[in-house]
Amino acid sequence: MPPNISMRIPEDVLLKLDELASLLGRSRSSLINEAISTYVTEYNDYLIALHRLLDKDDDIISSTELREFLGI
Repeated sequence: MPPNISMRIPEDVLLKLDELASLLGRSRSSLINEAISTYVTEYNDYLIALHRLLDKDDDIISSTELREFLGI
């Protein structure tokens, strides 16, 4: 079983979370877990993109060049 964590959530956010959970027929925990997982994945992708953008040695190509390279 995964480890437990505890956190404080503002009352208004908790009410919205409960409404959404009820509407979707899911638990609070499953929605929170999915939200955190999505955030971590998206933020990691953002950091990779930012790193590549700031990398002076990484070639930047236009969308036209990319399509030509991919043959589309």
